[in-house]
Amino acid sequence: MPTTETKKCLACGKLVKGRSDKKFCNDYCRNNYNNSLKGDDSKLIRNINNALRKNHYILQSLLPAGEETAKANREKLSNLGFRFQYITHQYQNKKGNTYFFCYDHGYLPLENDWFLVVRRKAE
Repeated sequence: MPTTETKKCLACGKLVKGRSDKKFCNDYCRNNYNNSLKGDDSKLIRNINNALRKNHYILQSLLPAGEETAKANREKLSNLGFRFQYITHQYQNKKGNTYFFCYDHGYLPLENDWFLVVRRKAE
């Protein structure tokens, strides 16, 4: 004779009906519970990743198809929403110039607030 065990939803505390291993009463409660576990650290990481993706998209959109370089000024980049504080890595060439990258697209600061936008060559 099976015993009936009453289980409560981990998120809202309502009675859970169904399979014996079920922990939540519906998808909303499951999502809420799992999102609450992630906390503020995940929000910070998500926001930084979103900024990096946006920077990458902006740099990519400035390079015409097939071109390796393009020029843009600080005002244009800022107006497009580019955030200079978010980069994935830096590269210093033999001449000592430092390129700032968002994944495979980057920029080299030039004079008078101009930037050379570049695409990293596939290795």
